[in-house]
Amino acid sequence: MFLIGQIIQVLVLGAIIVSAFLAMKSKDLFISVVYLALMSLMLAVEYYILQAPDVAIAEAVVKTGLSTAIFIIAIYKIRIIENKRA
Repeated sequence: MFLIGQIIQVLVLGAIIVSAFLAMKSKDLFISVVYLALMSLMLAVEYYILQAPDVAIAEAVVKTGLSTAIFIIAIYKIRIIENKRA
């Protein structure tokens, strides 16, 4: 049972690293925000695995939910402004 938990934790950590790398390398801002949200969700899972459920809930709600929504709204507003100028 202990080995399975370690394998899951390594997979989650790998997913965090891969999604952070993809967020940095993506050319489209919207796709970067999606990868950033995925990274944050995996980080919340990691906090839960490390037995910190209160931190995991805060990470999931604030960073995954609220920050992602704010980023998407900001990108949408910027694209509207750029389309009006063109």
